[in-house]
Amino acid sequence: MAFMEKPPAGKVLLDDTVPLTAAIEASQSLQSHTEYIIRVQRGISVENSWQIVRRYSDFDLLNNSLQIAGLSLPLPPKKLIGNMDREFIAERQKGLQNYLNVITTNHILSNCELVKKFLDPNNYSANYTEIALQQVSMFFRSEPKWEVVEPLKDIGWRIRKKYFLMKIKNQPKERLVLSWADLGPDKYLSDKDFQCLIKLLPSCLHPYIYRVTFATANESSTLLIRMFNEKGTLKDLIYKAKPKDPFLKKYCNPKKIQGLELQQIKTYGRQILEVLKFLHDKGFPYGHLHASNVMLDGDTCRLLDLENSLLGLPSFYRSYFSQFRKINTLESVDVHCFGHLLYEMTYGRPPDSVPVDSFPPAPSMAVVAVLESTLSCEACKNGMPTVSRLLQMPLFSDVLLTTSEKPQFKIPTKLKEALRIAKECIEKRLIEEQKQIHQHRRLTRAQSHHGSEEERKKRKILARKKSKRSALENSEEHSAKYSNSNNSAGSGASSPLTSPSSPTPPSTSVQHAPF
Repeated sequence: MAFMEKPPAGKVLLDDTVPLTAAIEASQSLQSHTEYIIRVQRGISVENSWQIVRRYSDFDLLNNSLQIAGLSLPLPPKKLIGNMDREFIAERQKGLQNYLNVITTNHILSNCELVKKFLDPNNYSANYTEIALQQVSMFFRSEPKWEVVEPLKDIGWRIRKKYFLMKIKNQPKERLVLSWADLGPDKYLSDKDFQCLIKLLPSCLHPYIYRVTFATANESSTLLIRMFNEKGTLKDLIYKAKPKDPFLKKYCNPKKIQGLELQQIKTYGRQILEVLKFLHDKGFPYGHLHASNVMLDGDTCRLLDLENSLLGLPSFYRSYFSQFRKINTLESVDVHCFGHLLYEMTYGRPPDSVPVDSFPPAPSMAVVAVLESTLSCEACKNGMPTVSRLLQMPLFSDVLLTTSEKPQFKIPTKLKEALRIAKECIEKRLIEEQKQIHQHRRLTRAQSHHGSEEERKKRKILARKKSKRSALENSEEHSAKYSNSNNSAGSGASSPLTSPSSPTPPSTSVQHAPF
């Protein structure tokens, strides 16, 4: 199957991870309030932009909703008197623009449903929890042994993936988690192959993969059930968070930033690399490694959400690795994302930006060596090491794994081929996006360089020099003609006398450099 001419039924073509930017273009004062006209753009294409109109009260409402994140966001304060003055409106517009810049550049906030709905109401107007409940209810008509206990509201970062706490009717004390998700923009499997692979997931046995109890799919979504883990994920351990709390509350502003012990970093890192190697060897694309997708079971890490790549969902870190053209396979994506995870385990928080120019002091230089190989400027520019190479590095090579459980995941040859082609399609879309970003960045740099003050000065100086040189050449040419004319007149030749032509004045025109 090549790239599909027609998208599969139910496939969401919109990539929710593409960053939105917002610029306030103007303001207009009405009788009792001021409206701000905002230009919102998705990604790098100016054509993919639209206008929204927002009042200060809309900003205030959004800000109140975002308070759950525990961040101090720079929303300008309310003002009851003089709030229609021209100078005040101009000053407030600057403050609101700064506010928009902060929320659109924060990785977690920019991906949350509240911000998406504020900036792009046309694409995010649906009630996704209600849609998920309807789908889940339809499923339970044919599977009466399961029962929904409660929705686990906003525990994940994905807008189109919802979670519910479950129980089995004849085992009321046992708790499970149901996850429901739409198909994403990278879903390239045929419906038949997709449903077969989803139903294979419960048969996947590996000491470092969290077991799927039940899995099913239809033409537009998928539903999986796993055991509920009270201790939560690796990210919950790092951030000292409660698994049932909303994603924004858990991870946006941790109260205490502290990395893990060196032995934990070594052990968890080795376990995660082992399972990545297993999946790569099986030809099973993953591409969704981050600390929230690693469940902790005692001292054992178990990978979550193998279904994401089958569903075609974009990665949590896509906006990072889409900037680097050498990170263009799902294997290299996994390695780069492992760098993010290792950084978080080491320092208790994600990196401020990627690539990372210099790393803070770490428990061991062996940690820094792995981080440099996955997150540094050189690594992002030249490409990622393989998982096998990371396993051979000193940080992980001496870790002893004690598990005796034998991995099992039998994928029929026909489905392996379907996975291979789907993987190529996912990578092809990534490469095309990276190419567009690279071209846009080059054009922006060229325009910025051409329009810089220094460049304008250089062009002015060059234009003056060219003008002077032109004037000098014209003057010399005239002098030569005049000299030749005099020589001819005084040579004694019998040619009739003629009046010499008027001398050509030197050029006074100035060539201005373009601005």
